[in-house]
Amino acid sequence: MSRQKRLVLFFMTAPLLLGGCFEEKKPPEMGAMPVKVAPPTFKRLTEWNEFTGRFRARERVEIRARVSGYLESVHFTDGGQVKKGQTLFVIDPRPYQYTLAKSNAQLELAKKDYERAKNLRAANAVSQQDLDEKYQAFQSAKSDADTAKLNLEFTQVKSPITGKISRKQVDVGNLVTGGDVSGTLLTTVVSQDPIDFYIESSEQDVLKYTQPDKTLTNYSVPLGAQPLYIKLQNDKDFTHTGKVDFIDNELDAETGTVLVRGTLANAQGKLIPGFFGRARIPATAEYEAMLVPDSVVGTNQTMKFVFVVNDQNMVEPRPVTLGPLHDGSMRIIRSGLQKTDKVIMTGLTILRPGIKVTPQSADAPSPDTQKNEKK
Repeated sequence: MSRQKRLVLFFMTAPLLLGGCFEEKKPPEMGAMPVKVAPPTFKRLTEWNEFTGRFRARERVEIRARVSGYLESVHFTDGGQVKKGQTLFVIDPRPYQYTLAKSNAQLELAKKDYERAKNLRAANAVSQQDLDEKYQAFQSAKSDADTAKLNLEFTQVKSPITGKISRKQVDVGNLVTGGDVSGTLLTTVVSQDPIDFYIESSEQDVLKYTQPDKTLTNYSVPLGAQPLYIKLQNDKDFTHTGKVDFIDNELDAETGTVLVRGTLANAQGKLIPGFFGRARIPATAEYEAMLVPDSVVGTNQTMKFVFVVNDQNMVEPRPVTLGPLHDGSMRIIRSGLQKTDKVIMTGLTILRPGIKVTPQSADAPSPDTQKNEKK
């Protein structure tokens, strides 16, 4: 072959060879992404609203001196139990015994003067004015005697209620001053059984009870008819039970709350006025709830959703209405899902609507047997 022919052949075949070297290669098609799916789970449960509150004694009395004098004796143990009518303190009664004796003597004299004046008036020996003056003197003496008797009784300071007493504020031998509000404070007594628990409930929470959503099968019963469950700071569970017995008649404009009261038995006196506690009040009747793991719930600017696999094995975001969290990990679904939906449990961070997936069955998450829902 001549050199000229070889050059012609080279220039004819070179583009074909170079074209083969730079031919664009198509990326291999990726297979459908495998994901774990499970249907929603169902469980009968009761939803709860939780509140922080404080215990208060149903009755609390400040024991004050009603008459003045020297404190003669104390008849209780600091911090002990006292009964209604029990004598707690004795104020020196001798000045009041003397006053009573004097008042009784004056009363007897005034009574005799009045009786004598009545007889004289019947004989027209004295005027009606004289009789009226004797009557007024008799009534005044009677009032003085009654006051003296009452003051003598006040030297015996008694407990008006049954309960637990505080320490004495005044020692024997000290002078106490009598009075209503200004009288010397001697001690305090609080009732123990029953004991009250006060909650400041938000307007929103109260509306859940007063105007419940009756389109739901689990709508709440009116506030005031519920049991109340309380735990103290060192309790693991809500072991103290009572009932709601009072809702205030207005909302506090400063705090935006309504005062709610529960009452509990406290025969052992373990619940102390002033203690804090956490309270649970049923928010719904028992019903069958739909639940999914809270970790599969996604959010965007406008809605909450979960990813499901549709009939074409494609990812589909499903808008849902959420209820409260159950047992810390399961989320109650109010609406948006069907019991047959395949909820995607894995790969949530890389899923996109419309992509093809290969669903693989996962064990449906089993909700705990407890019936504790938090807001």
